[in-house]
Amino acid sequence: MTLTATGAALRFLFALLLVMLTYNPSGTSYVHWVYQSLDMSSPYQILSGIALLIGWGIYLKATMNSLGFIGIVASGALLGCLLWLLIYWGWLSMDNATAMTWMIEVLLAILLTIGMCWSHITRRLSGQLDVDEVPED
Repeated sequence: MTLTATGAALRFLFALLLVMLTYNPSGTSYVHWVYQSLDMSSPYQILSGIALLIGWGIYLKATMNSLGFIGIVASGALLGCLLWLLIYWGWLSMDNATAMTWMIEVLLAILLTIGMCWSHITRRLSGQLDVDEVPED
């Protein structure tokens, strides 16, 4: 199976949806929804929470499997430097917490997308496959 630009874009779109649906500074996110009704949860909130948890589990497991701890730290450092560069150029202000939150969420979605795509990229560059370890009986 090969990675296409459409496949990478869809992985990014779903990662961005996952991050933004979980929390965003607009006030319309799962965190806000649950916080506003702490006194009484609904089945919709529980169902939505479980769906988000499954989505996070898929993305985090794939990211951890393909990048590993060192790869996640290195990718996070690269994206953190990109954020710093945007601040340095004056395109983003640290005084604007809302804009910073949106940018950090986009960068988190990029990190999750890298994790979902990394095995495809390394296979294409090196010709080596990444496989999960299968325990022997």
